[in-house]
Amino acid sequence: MIIDERLEFADAVSVAASAGTANIGDVIDSSVARDLGNGQPVYLVISVDTEIITGGAAGTLKFLLVSDATSTIATDGSATQHYDSGTFVTDGTDANGAKMKAGQFPVVVALPMEGNEYERYLAVQAVTATTTTTAGAINAFLTLDPHGWVAYADGSN
Repeated sequence: MIIDERLEFADAVSVAASAGTANIGDVIDSSVARDLGNGQPVYLVISVDTEIITGGAAGTLKFLLVSDATSTIATDGSATQHYDSGTFVTDGTDANGAKMKAGQFPVVVALPMEGNEYERYLAVQAVTATTTTTAGAINAFLTLDPHGWVAYADGSN
């Protein structure tokens, strides 16, 4: 499978942050393809590139797929939410939740076609709660075939 750079939100982008909501990586402008997945499912895939951990106390992290009318996606909760991954536990390496370890796929989901109407700009947000995430990076992208996706080192495919 070939990933279109314009359908990629994040390529090993850090999710280390203090408690709060942050946009992760790039924004996708859907002005050309307004009916995302119309007739064929489009999948959001998030994979963990570098293990996501917190130092000290355990915390939580969840991922949101959101859209907004401007390319500066709001992080105050006013962006239109389309998907919520639910919370994952983040802790030190040994006690970390399994889906937060490198090589895992915490999110592989078809874009919802029901519910809130998509606005022009799409983004992935990370919501960090309880404590600071001290390390970790993700890859996030849209694809038509999540089962055929394979990771290759840059220049190795």
